[in-house]
Amino acid sequence: MTTIIGLSGSLRKGSFNTALLEAAKAVTPAGVTLDIRTLHGIPLYDGDVEASEGIPAAVTTLKDAIARADGVLLSTPEYNNGMPGVFKNAIDWLSRPPADSARVFRGKPIAIMGASPGGFGTILSQDAWLPVLRTLQTTPWWQGRLMVSHANKVIDADGKLQDDAVRQQLTAFVEGFVTFLRQGNAQG
Repeated sequence: MTTIIGLSGSLRKGSFNTALLEAAKAVTPAGVTLDIRTLHGIPLYDGDVEASEGIPAAVTTLKDAIARADGVLLSTPEYNNGMPGVFKNAIDWLSRPPADSARVFRGKPIAIMGASPGGFGTILSQDAWLPVLRTLQTTPWWQGRLMVSHANKVIDADGKLQDDAVRQQLTAFVEGFVTFLRQGNAQG
C-alpha cells in the first residue's frame, strides 16, 4: 500500500485547496491512500517555546505521519504572490529539531498543486516552495504541478469539484505522482 500525506495550506473551512485535496482523494488509484492532514493546532513557531516545552504534540503527530509516508502532496493557496504564512510556519515546525529534519524530509517525494480564485492559479506560491523543498533535501516531482485558476468557479459552495476538465487534469496529476512514487520505491 502506498501512502501519501496531503496537506492544505489553508485553515479556512471553505478552503479551495482542502477541496482540491478531497477531489484528489476521490481520484486516487487503487492501492494508494491519500491521508489528508490539517495544520490546525500547530502554533506559531517560537524557539523559546521549543526550548522550554519541546515540540508540540500536533507537530510530532504530523512529523511521524510524514516520515512513514511514501510521499507528500502540498496543496498551496497563494497569498500576496507567495506561500501562505501558516503553511510555511507548519513546515518550519516540522523541520525542528534540525537533527530530526532528515528523518521527516530528506529524500521525501513531494508534489505541489494549488487552487486560487485568481487567473494564474498558484504559480508564484508553488515557485516560492521550491527553495524551501530544496533546503529540506526533499525529492520534488518535477514532471507535474497543478494550478487551478478561478477556483471559485470550478469548486462549488459545498467544496465539490464541478469542472470535468480540471478533474481530468487532477486525475492525470495524481496518477503521475503515484507512478513517480512507485518507480522510486522499485528503485530504492
